[in-house]
Amino acid sequence: MPGRAAGGPYAGPVIRTRVLVGGRVQGVSFRESCRGLAQRHGVTGWVRNRPDGRVEAVFEGPADDVRDLVEWMRHGPESAVVEDIVVRDEQPEGLDGFVIGATSSATGR
Repeated sequence: MPGRAAGGPYAGPVIRTRVLVGGRVQGVSFRESCRGLAQRHGVTGWVRNRPDGRVEAVFEGPADDVRDLVEWMRHGPESAVVEDIVVRDEQPEGLDGFVIGATSSATGR
């Protein structure tokens, strides 16, 4: 559902989407490729490896740009093998920049 990010870098409505990707997605430059694409699209958020072998990402930005990133996550970089993906819409938080995070805790937070 579109929202307005208080204090975020966007003048118009933005959406926030959390994505979990499973398969051969760690050790294949997934996070670095994701960050580069997010930066090119002007999308804020983060991406990190999870201890369960999945990659988790949060994207905030204009709907079309966030949807482009989610679509890219369905296949990832050339050497990745995406076997499953979970996509969940969330309330925007007004994030700034896009970072690669450390491995997350078992709870995913």
